[in-house]
Amino acid sequence: MTLTAFGPDFPFAYDDWLRHPAGLGSLPPERHGSSIAIIGAGAAGIVAAYELMRLGLRPILYEAGRFGGRLRSEVFEGTTDVIAELGGMRFPASSAAFFHYLDRLGLETVPFPNPLTEAAGSTVIDLEGETHFARTADDLPPLYREVADAYAAALEEGADFAALRRAVIDRDPARIKDIWDPLVRMWDERTFYDFVTASASFRGLGFRHREVFGQVGFGTGGWDSDFPNSMLEILRVNLLGLDDDQRLVIGGVQQMPKGLWHDAPACAHWPEGTTLAALNGGATRGRVAALDREPEGQIRVTDRWGRRDRYDAVVVTCQSHLLTTSIRTEERLFDQKLWMALDRTRYMQAAKTFVMVDRPFWKDPDPVTGRPLMSMTLTDRLTRGTYLFDNGPDRPSVICLSYAWMTDALKVLPHSAEKRVDLALQALGAIYPGVDIASHIKGEPICISWEADENFLGAFKGALPGHYRYNHRMYGHFMQGNMPPEQRGIFLAGDGISWTPAWVEGAVQTALNAVWGVMTHLGGQSAPGNPGPGDIYPERGPVALT
Repeated sequence: MTLTAFGPDFPFAYDDWLRHPAGLGSLPPERHGSSIAIIGAGAAGIVAAYELMRLGLRPILYEAGRFGGRLRSEVFEGTTDVIAELGGMRFPASSAAFFHYLDRLGLETVPFPNPLTEAAGSTVIDLEGETHFARTADDLPPLYREVADAYAAALEEGADFAALRRAVIDRDPARIKDIWDPLVRMWDERTFYDFVTASASFRGLGFRHREVFGQVGFGTGGWDSDFPNSMLEILRVNLLGLDDDQRLVIGGVQQMPKGLWHDAPACAHWPEGTTLAALNGGATRGRVAALDREPEGQIRVTDRWGRRDRYDAVVVTCQSHLLTTSIRTEERLFDQKLWMALDRTRYMQAAKTFVMVDRPFWKDPDPVTGRPLMSMTLTDRLTRGTYLFDNGPDRPSVICLSYAWMTDALKVLPHSAEKRVDLALQALGAIYPGVDIASHIKGEPICISWEADENFLGAFKGALPGHYRYNHRMYGHFMQGNMPPEQRGIFLAGDGISWTPAWVEGAVQTALNAVWGVMTHLGGQSAPGNPGPGDIYPERGPVALT
């Protein structure tokens, strides 16, 4: 068996549920054709809508900004296939439910050019003005191997990592819970940095090792931006292989939501050839302005133009804080403890700066060293991570000059795209003196600061110590059997509701939870022999902290 994102908080095989020949479930015939509101046309919204359509419902999608949400593939002007991935750009192979939809659409992937991978070709690490060139980790000074070994030892010491990983690969829910649930109690209120500094392996090393670990990290690069976060969040990333074996979607990942929008699967009730696009008249509706409950029990959705429609169920996939900052949401729709969780969700900043270049010039050999002119670059300078995307010889290619989080992202927030490029080129010029990157740039740069987008106000959730209880409330909200009637029928989804924020697999899994919730709310049930997440949740749900 291979590693997939199976748990650990709720070990349920979403990919098996999706692939089962019996389907996800069924609805009473009188419910067929009922309209269900979906707020947000990102990964979670589109997946929820797609599966609800297959059940025979009419999902009506509302989107305040760009179709695809944070699956945003921006095409450089004057081209058709030169892409800047402004949101999700690297997708771990362990994301089995997400890859189910890529496979459905026939989308292909290639290895992502992460540091020290064959796809990158070569990597340069530049810290405190000292630069190292490497093709593999073995080419780096011993310090870097010591850091990697220390973190591996810390995981084993603090999380029984090998046994837990084996249980996830084997899809052994009982064994996973036996190991994971005590870790929740142990690490919920402790930070990632605490985990590192408290480990015996790092205590035997100096500050320089911890500093390098923060700057270079493991897998895809530096992780010091996550040092204040709950260690549980980092453990999940490590455990589920989310930072390993990552893939790039050829042609851009935004093809996934767009593809599902136009795909015509076999559906209950609807005739052959039915698509989400057709059920929505070819376009999504606009921004949702208000949510409230009608006296008869239906939920009323008011859009920015004043149109009001009533629905028996609503799936909300936007960032949680938009329910108080952008959407006038009637308070009684959610329990006050859930409101606390929604409002306390902390989102991290992220910024990217892309340029198109005439060709993959970085592969040219340096006349002095014989090495490539440039490499995938990790640095403590402003750029932090620089990624190189080769579209083929003598074809326009792409450089992500800078991918930065938190404080490093805020440093460029007030600046124009041109200024961001200038700052990045200055930083890279100190690492690659004599390499004239600017002479290869074509067209205009493409930049993003997710915290500046009114429809997001942040890139993704970063749970702080003590936030496990909040996450538990949000994630388990699709289980509504014990809720008062005024709180039923509105369902939460998205990576920010999941246990794995910033990863599209979390968005897909929570969307599928919401599908089960809507189905049962309307009197439906899972297919015989194929129990859904809500059927298994009472047995395997996340451990409750007092």
